[in-house]
Amino acid sequence: MYTERPSRLAGAVIWTGDGSGRVLPDGCMDLLWHEERLLVAGPDTRAYVTDGAPSTWTGLRFPPGCAPAFLGVPAHELRDRRVELADLWPVSEVRRLRSRTAKASVPATALENIALERAAPPDPALRALVAALDAGRPVAATADEIGLGARQLHRKSLVAFGYGPKTLARILRLRRALALAGAGVPFAETAARCGFADQAHLARDVRELAGVPLGRLLAAG
Repeated sequence: MYTERPSRLAGAVIWTGDGSGRVLPDGCMDLLWHEERLLVAGPDTRAYVTDGAPSTWTGLRFPPGCAPAFLGVPAHELRDRRVELADLWPVSEVRRLRSRTAKASVPATALENIALERAAPPDPALRALVAALDAGRPVAATADEIGLGARQLHRKSLVAFGYGPKTLARILRLRRALALAGAGVPFAETAARCGFADQAHLARDVRELAGVPLGRLLAAG
């Protein structure tokens, strides 16, 4: 079972689940609590399929581009990885935070408090980039609108999201398509409304990013 709610950290989400299933790319990074361990889920470029027996997980999903400032690590260094927080921060500090979270009556609240104490304000340019790409704006036009050159935008995107703006746009487009198709919009219409060349283009992107056909993905949803 999976549940989520808005976090007290603006734009973030708190979630709990059994750790099973297929986690799709979303442009985000997570701070995780599992079996009294603090971990970090880096930005995914493809579906992350969990293995092993289901168990309880709690996570705080940062808004796109916001986790690297909290962690002090560029996102591209964590791309497609799950790592111990102690691999990124001093062991003594992580030990203190782990003890604090373990003693909390609600681990999710402890994760929120850790994030609220350390999170930095989002970069306005990156926030504008995410909003524009999520609305389907072209990368080049968006770069011009926010006053960044192509190379500068790519560098900033690697640090903030773990990949370049074109990959981010592709992932956000997939999320829009899944929302429409999941609401019953026909696949061909979904493809057209989300900016795919055709339904076949949508099908290819779903297979590449999610690892399964669209129909199967929605049925498992």
